[in-house]
Amino acid sequence: MLAEEQAALRRVAMLVARGAPPPDVFATVTKEVAQLLNVKHAGLGRYEPEGAFTVVAWSGTSDRLPPVGSQQLLGGRNVSTLVFETGRPVRIDDYRAASGPVGVAAREDGVGSGVGTPVIVDGRLWGVMATYASLERPLPADTEARLTSFTDLVATAIANAEGRAGLARLAEEQAALRRVATLVARGVSSTEVFTVVTQEAGRLLGTDLAGLARYDSDDTVTVVATWAAEGDLNQAHPLVPGPWPLEGGDLASTIARTGRPVRIDDYRDVPGRISEFVGKVLGIQSSVGSPIVVEGQLWGALFLHSRQTKPLPLDTESRLTGFTELVATAIANTQARAEVGRLAKEQAALRRVATLVAREASPAEVFSAVTAELGRLLGADIAALLRLNPGNTATVVAAWGQGEDRLPVGTRLLLGDDSVAARVLSTGRPVRAASPEHAAGPIGALARELGVTSTVATPIVVEDRLWGGVSVSSRQPEPLPPDTESRIADFAELVATAIANAEARTQLAASRTRVVAAGDETRRRLERNLHDGVQQRLVSLALEVRAAEAPPAGDLEPQLSRIGQGLNDVLEDLRKISHGLHPAILSEAGLKPALKALGRRSAVPVELDLRVDTRLPESIEVAAYYVVSEGLANVVKHANASVARVEVEATEGSVRLSISDDGQGGADPASGSGLIGLKDRVDAQGGTISIVSPPNEGTRLYVSLPLGPAEDAAPGMVSSGVFGRWPVGAP
Repeated sequence: MLAEEQAALRRVAMLVARGAPPPDVFATVTKEVAQLLNVKHAGLGRYEPEGAFTVVAWSGTSDRLPPVGSQQLLGGRNVSTLVFETGRPVRIDDYRAASGPVGVAAREDGVGSGVGTPVIVDGRLWGVMATYASLERPLPADTEARLTSFTDLVATAIANAEGRAGLARLAEEQAALRRVATLVARGVSSTEVFTVVTQEAGRLLGTDLAGLARYDSDDTVTVVATWAAEGDLNQAHPLVPGPWPLEGGDLASTIARTGRPVRIDDYRDVPGRISEFVGKVLGIQSSVGSPIVVEGQLWGALFLHSRQTKPLPLDTESRLTGFTELVATAIANTQARAEVGRLAKEQAALRRVATLVAREASPAEVFSAVTAELGRLLGADIAALLRLNPGNTATVVAAWGQGEDRLPVGTRLLLGDDSVAARVLSTGRPVRAASPEHAAGPIGALARELGVTSTVATPIVVEDRLWGGVSVSSRQPEPLPPDTESRIADFAELVATAIANAEARTQLAASRTRVVAAGDETRRRLERNLHDGVQQRLVSLALEVRAAEAPPAGDLEPQLSRIGQGLNDVLEDLRKISHGLHPAILSEAGLKPALKALGRRSAVPVELDLRVDTRLPESIEVAAYYVVSEGLANVVKHANASVARVEVEATEGSVRLSISDDGQGGADPASGSGLIGLKDRVDAQGGTISIVSPPNEGTRLYVSLPLGPAEDAAPGMVSSGVFGRWPVGAP
């Protein structure tokens, strides 16, 4: 008996060692066991998750035996059910008391006793090996032990087969992932990657339908790729790409809410339109979905669907992860390439505009280039540049449009309360607007006439003052991209630079003209003074001297006295003229004594606070002296003040002056030639000047002169000392 048993085990072991398919091993084992133990039947069954087992092999012939491959329900008192419940060998010596579908079928087939031994594969209960004897020949007492050797071989064969299947499955999975990864590395379009991923995932995991969807910003999901195992699914059930609302317990809605993989094994009680379509229309029984996360943000999901009653395998979620990661990489790569391309186009457009600005092109040329570049770059339909005017109006100074529909340059717009232009020009901040059909006023009517659906505008600020705005508009149903405001801002800064440069050039030209005119006028005045005064006196004196050279006719003393007095008068006139050019005290004693003398001569009392202890560069002393001189002259002429105050402080880097009064205020820097002349003088030294003159509150003039070269002066800000911190153009 031992020899027969060893021979039987050896034959089975050889099959296992040769890697025979499990069905061949199962059939051989049941046959060998039945012959070795001389039993009525021997069978092998595999337990299923839903409380049943599948017959995988039988020995013996009987009409009552379940066919191989059939599935039997567990339950009652029989060896298959008891082994499943206990996980240990089981013996029933009297099958007349057996119950349950399996027990009844065995009893009706004449089975008197039975023994079942569990098949344990990698620590889990895989199935049962059972032997059945007739009432006349009960099973020997050592049947359980003798069956164990065969179940061990069966478990080894199953483990080997599962290992080989697992390796094959892993190889297939890696091959599929490699094919997708190759596409991603080649930089193909996202659409192609989506299509291949759904095909590879659906085929690899043996499902009936696979789909890939993208989440949208309005709480909807859109299908971007599908695959079906049975031909063209659209012929039987047209797929609707969406957008689908995220409103129920379907896969897409649950993933959007949790950000984790989701499984549905039964669609009968799942609410929502997506679930109704998938479950009822497509006939799907179970589904698994895995999220696609791109750079930390939920982008979409990959879905697998099955029409089989048996749920998808438990490892489906983890196996989907490799595909979703590749999809995320493809999307990130595509977005990065698109961003790089977009940035390159944007930088090229900015460079072209900046080149115009650097070449000192006219503002009109810059305006036209900016609107054209913005319109093409952002894919807009209309771009416009507006200049703010007094009286709540704006003028179109440049426009670009697709086709003939554009704003005519020179159009004057009345700014309504709710228009984009009005909001930009009143708040000084970027503004976005949609639905122009609800906008009131002439601008809203114009937007409706041009078919505009959305507009984004940003202000143009030139040297801290609101100059105007630039806008782009679209006729498409979807709004302009969310980054439109920031992308327009760079162009608005270039426009502001061009305007500031043009204004600076205009002011410089005007300043030079004024300087030349002032020089010419000074020369003419000196010429008149010298010609009409000194020159005429000298001519008269020369004639008198010649008369004195004649033979004396009388006393010469009175004549010589007149000549001497005349010379003294001429010298006095020359002194007065020279004092007008440059005060002698300034050259001899410096700024502080000169300003004290200036204060004593003023018709309005002057309070002096002079913190200048050393001599300064001559050009700075002259500029500071004449700034104070002109400032006090303006106080006397226009301020109607009772007192003026002059403060001067010299530090390491600059000299700061303040001239204030308690007069009537309301001084306008643009209306007086004196203040314009002061600005020219200060600008020539690289300094800054500002004036504050509210009505009935006096006037305060602030000046800062750099002690170093003009280019060393801090641009845009001066600080320290008694005057605090002043932005350029304001105190």
